[in-house]
Amino acid sequence: MQLEDVQRVTVLGAGNMGHGIAEVAALAGYDVSLRDINDELVQNGYDQIEWSLGKLAEKDRIGDDEADAALDRVDAFVDLEDALDGADIVVEVVPEKMAIKKDVYDDVVEYAPDEAVFVTNTSSLSITELSEVTDRPERFCGMHFFNPPVRMDLVEVISGEHSSEETLDLIEGLAESMGKTPVRVRKDSPGFIVNRILVPLMNEAAWIVESGDATMEAVDSTTKFDMGLPMGSFELADQVGIDVGYHVLEYMHEVLGDAYRPCPLLGEKVEAEDLGKKTGKGFYDYEDGDGAQIPSDALDDDVRRRLLAVMANETAGLIGNDVADADDIDAAVKLGAGFPDGPAKLADEEGLDALVETLDALAEETGEERYEATDYLREAAESGGFRGDGADGDAESGPAFDVLNVDVDADARVGHVEIDRPHRMNTISGDVLDELADAIDLLDGDDDVRAILLSGAGDRAFSAGADVQSMAAGGADPIHAVELSRQGQQTFGKLEESDKPVIAAIDGYCLGGGMELATAADMRIASERSELGQPELDLGLLPGWGGTQRLARVVGEGRAKEIILTADRYDAETMADYGFVNEVVPGDELDDRAQELAEQLAGGPPIAQKYTKRAIHAGRTDNEAGLEVEAMGFGHVMNTDDLIEGVTAFMGDGEPEFEGK
Repeated sequence: MQLEDVQRVTVLGAGNMGHGIAEVAALAGYDVSLRDINDELVQNGYDQIEWSLGKLAEKDRIGDDEADAALDRVDAFVDLEDALDGADIVVEVVPEKMAIKKDVYDDVVEYAPDEAVFVTNTSSLSITELSEVTDRPERFCGMHFFNPPVRMDLVEVISGEHSSEETLDLIEGLAESMGKTPVRVRKDSPGFIVNRILVPLMNEAAWIVESGDATMEAVDSTTKFDMGLPMGSFELADQVGIDVGYHVLEYMHEVLGDAYRPCPLLGEKVEAEDLGKKTGKGFYDYEDGDGAQIPSDALDDDVRRRLLAVMANETAGLIGNDVADADDIDAAVKLGAGFPDGPAKLADEEGLDALVETLDALAEETGEERYEATDYLREAAESGGFRGDGADGDAESGPAFDVLNVDVDADARVGHVEIDRPHRMNTISGDVLDELADAIDLLDGDDDVRAILLSGAGDRAFSAGADVQSMAAGGADPIHAVELSRQGQQTFGKLEESDKPVIAAIDGYCLGGGMELATAADMRIASERSELGQPELDLGLLPGWGGTQRLARVVGEGRAKEIILTADRYDAETMADYGFVNEVVPGDELDDRAQELAEQLAGGPPIAQKYTKRAIHAGRTDNEAGLEVEAMGFGHVMNTDDLIEGVTAFMGDGEPEFEGK
């Protein structure tokens, strides 16, 4: 079966994951059959789809007509035979119990069309074992969505022992057609990629507290504000459900051995039914207490190294067993768990030699199997890391970029810089600032680049601001804060001072440091759904990357004070009225219009553009200096080939082709 042959997707299970997957499929244009075991369950799932589509339309993420059309594509069923009628893809999303899933497939094979492909949304169970109860193991694989499916970009596409390459390619294409990012899991291994990293990490955090080596507050403070993870380890367990992680651990323990023995602290919570947010109490109290109140200054270096060592060992196990490579592991964990950087990169930055030493010391001290370093981890440590192959760039190829996408369209003469952290709303970290400085130098020094275009990856944000967690890792150290401010000021200043026209294409959130970045551009074009603002004062901060100076120059002091002091959010039309945004366009036209504008500016006379920008900038604080640069520039362009080209084209009513000479 080819992707173009897929018309109907049947989703078995209308719970949170099931109705979310059904909604994603309907939004992608597929007809959807949503099925559950009784009318109440399937109707509730359908109602949730209707509600979610309404919220997406309300937030202008989709149009009203698109929401209505998607809902019209969804049919609800209780009868299994009716639900499977005409199905091209069958997505099973029933409870995470092997026996229940096998029972479902016993019935599914009786009614499913012969050519239908089966996929299971399991987060950890064996794809191979499930496939072998069907009549088509070669047309069976895993398709693990993350919760909530409408918002989360990642889909793990997992190969069972019998899965054909054609089936895996089809399901990867299906995920892409739904606007998701598929990551191939090459072998059927418990936990696949993301849970294989997260669940042992959660278990180790519990063991640290169980053994009395650190407090829960220190562990969560370290994971959230030192390692930069989106939540503390115990906070995350409460969010996901302690029982969920515990049952995955039990399965890993059963299949993989004592290295995955669940910590008793987790078992006690499950036995007491204190499962986290969903029960009102877990490691934190959400009913009678204040929930997860995590201090930002209780950092513990030993905790960080221990957690990173366990995570590095799991990463090495996946690579060494050919489950996935380092790039795919990093991509999956960033997209599926919101890590600022992938586990391979985090481990490399800490140093694999040091992490191996940490594991060896713990193994000798405790005798626990989970601290036995894998052969591949030792090999990677000896070879310089998981990415010991020149991933940091070299003199010939130039700098490498991990958190930016940087490319040059030679024909259009446009350099494009895209912040590539959609899993973190393209927030600006120290790594982003470092790479942005390199990218500006690279494009500024490239004579083939005549204009620079800035954007953010994904469809949610140009940039939602500074990565507050990475900033908080410095605690209350004023020296760290001053240096961070200066780094941003200098990096954005490089962009502003570029001799080449710079355009910011704003889609979605453009807040705080993200708006400061956009302010450093020469022109800004925004989608209709964009939200802009400087919310720093709501956090007790102030704009620290040049916002107090540049914004006033763009919109005037009065408007700048209004925007900064109120900390309000503004729509794109209002910011256009204020003079910040040059043009507002529908969301589906932004990329094309931004590229068109960049190409238009790239076609202009580079020398005249350079002196125009320099004269404007010089005149900001000294009118006489600005006029002097203007006069010097005017004289300089009089002796250029571009002037002759421009005058000749004007006289002949043609289009000039400026060469910057």
